[in-house]
Parts: sequence; structure tokens; C-alpha cells
Amino acid sequence: MIVVFRTRKLEREYVESREAIRAYGKETARRYIERINIIKKAADIEQLERLPGLKCHPLIGNKKGKWSMTLVGRMRLIFALSGEQLEIVTIEEVSKHYDQ
Repeated sequence: MIVVFRTRKLEREYVESREAIRAYGKETARRYIERINIIKKAADIEQLERLPGLKCHPLIGNKKGKWSMTLVGRMRLIFALSGEQLEIVTIEEVSKHYDQ
């Protein structure tokens, strides 16, 4: 899968681990980078859904069309799929999924 970032900040936090640590804390930053690496290696969204521990699932309501996977505690990585075969993943945000 091809990964793109909605903002330069999100991309910088992936490339520069200290930026992610500053923004999210050490454990969430580590998982953020780890999850993006997993997405890059995945063949398709079904593979991500089957991986234990990620809790990868489609969102509903005002975030319909986006997907979520667990980072740490309530922290989630939110992303969207695009492309003819949903092969492009756009990293949308890191958020406290249920506090919105």
C-alpha cells in the first residue's frame, strides 16, 4: 500500500521520531511509526483487519469512509483509503477517538 500524509506535520512525526514523541509521548509515538510501517507492508485492507491487536475497522457517523486502528489506550490512528483498488492510504490524524 502507498502511504501519504494529510499534513506535513503528520509526515514529519513519522520520519522524525522525536517529533512524534514530542507530540504524543514515547509509547504512542512508537506505535504510530510501527502502525504506518505495517500499513506500508500490507497487501490490502482485509489483511490489516485480520491482524490481531490493531483493531482496524471502518468508522461510522461523521467519519464514515475513514478507518481507525488502535495505538495506545484511547489513542487511534485515523486513515482513509483511495485509488482504484484502495491501494493508497492517507494518514488523516492521531486522535482520542472517543473524545470527539
